Amino acid sequence: MTSTADRLAHQKEREEGIGTNQKAVKFSKQDYVTLRQQCLERGCLFEDNCFPAESKSLGFKELGPYSSKTRHVVWKRPTFWQFGEWVDVVVDDRLPTRDGKLLFVHSAEGSEFWSALLEKAYSKVHGCYEALSGGNTIEGFEDFTGGIAEVYPLAEAPTKLFHVIQRALSLGSLLGCSIDITNAYETEAVTALKLVKGHAYSVTGAQEVSFGGRPVQLVRIRNPWGQVEWTGPWSDGMSYSDFIKQFSKLEICNLTPDTLMSDDVRHWNNYQFEGMWRVGSTAGGCRNNPATYSSNPQFVVRLEDVDDDPLDGEDGCTFLVGLMQKDGRRQKRLDRNLETIGFAIYEYKGCSNVHLGPDVLLRQKAVARSSNFINTREVCDRFKLPPGEYAIVPSTFEPHKKGSFVLRVFSEKKAATSPLEVDVKSQIEEEEVSEKDVDPHFKKLFKQIAGKEIFKTFDQDNSGTMSSHEMRGAAAEAGFQVNNTVLQSIVNRYADAQYAIDFDSFVGCLIKLEMLFKIFKALDRADKGKMELDIQQWLCLAIY
Repeated sequence: MTSTADRLAHQKEREEGIGTNQKAVKFSKQDYVTLRQQCLERGCLFEDNCFPAESKSLGFKELGPYSSKTRHVVWKRPTFWQFGEWVDVVVDDRLPTRDGKLLFVHSAEGSEFWSALLEKAYSKVHGCYEALSGGNTIEGFEDFTGGIAEVYPLAEAPTKLFHVIQRALSLGSLLGCSIDITNAYETEAVTALKLVKGHAYSVTGAQEVSFGGRPVQLVRIRNPWGQVEWTGPWSDGMSYSDFIKQFSKLEICNLTPDTLMSDDVRHWNNYQFEGMWRVGSTAGGCRNNPATYSSNPQFVVRLEDVDDDPLDGEDGCTFLVGLMQKDGRRQKRLDRNLETIGFAIYEYKGCSNVHLGPDVLLRQKAVARSSNFINTREVCDRFKLPPGEYAIVPSTFEPHKKGSFVLRVFSEKKAATSPLEVDVKSQIEEEEVSEKDVDPHFKKLFKQIAGKEIFKTFDQDNSGTMSSHEMRGAAAEAGFQVNNTVLQSIVNRYADAQYAIDFDSFVGCLIKLEMLFKIFKALDRADKGKMELDIQQWLCLAIY
């Protein structure tokens, strides 16, 4: 019950703008102004109890309390984007050192500490310094900018990638490229043409020029850390053909309008939603699981205007879809792996606010899908589809996997997007007779007889139970339309440990739903879909 209340409170805060760049969430409920005032009143320096200067903040395994790498460490005296929200992180000024030198990030000057403090704040968000080891450039791109990132393996570069690069630069995107390493010995190894393996290069320009009477595509690349420079043709530049041969991958971070500092670039339109996969209700797995697939959360996007890019040569609406699972680096500390995630996109025609069932999702072929299902923090792909309405179905690869996620859609032209949540309502016809004239036992018996036929329909193996994933359809058949949030509460209350619902529980649920709808209707006299209760009214209803 508490988690449900917390979730509703969080949803209300998001509606009020909390979690945006302008109203960042107070990480761990710490407020800089309040903490500063407390320190001034006490006459002491701030020390962070939420991320103390102790060994546990360094790590849990390689950097754990008894690791040789953390022996003799001494602690001496920065907003981030996290899963759809901007968070304001407060840190003290104590930094881990060994022999008087900073243990991790440090400047060449030795007297600059902003980078180390920024690193400490980033480590605090993820639980410890060790949680930052490994990963991709795009994670840093996204966490520091709030953008959405694409990855292109250059060995399989799409034919129009050069145009994608130009388009991304015109939209103010950040672009990075790198050469993969196959083992630890290749880290920072220098190639024959003076490129450094494992380094994150930035792509700062892309132009087509005329040379010798023919067009040549050039890209401009910079190594922020490098002491050596590319010695191949074109000096500071590089031909596009050499670029895709020499580098392993290209990463593009597309920025949101609130982080772009210049008005000279075009802006993406961005839309963002939070969702959950809950075992027994919305964790349906991929399309390989026909019995549960349609129970996954669904989101609808309406594309109306085609791109106005004259160089593209293809009509359609360009948009990006990014699916990110939450708290991946924090899970490392608990020895948990990331789930394997992906999504599919279906045409959503002839529908209006209807959750697509198996009759549609299993018969209709997806018009687009994520390039693969993979156990990374985020899966992101670029699409171009004709104008129309489409349903996006994000899922884990296997069913019954619990998790929370953020789904983001970036479109070149404005698009209407929303969670595909049906309106919660009851379609039970009002009885002609007065409640007082109906014997309660007769009423319960009537419900049982009516419910038995519905239950049989969904108990396909005649086991005496039905899967909790079938509860949405069974409730609808009985006249109750519920969304994902309500469905999750029903499953928590009425399903057993194997997420099965027996007949008695099903009937009890129907009776409870009818009672709740009637109470709400009685209190919502203005028919606004909302009601207000004081503490006495709430307690009386909850106890009843």
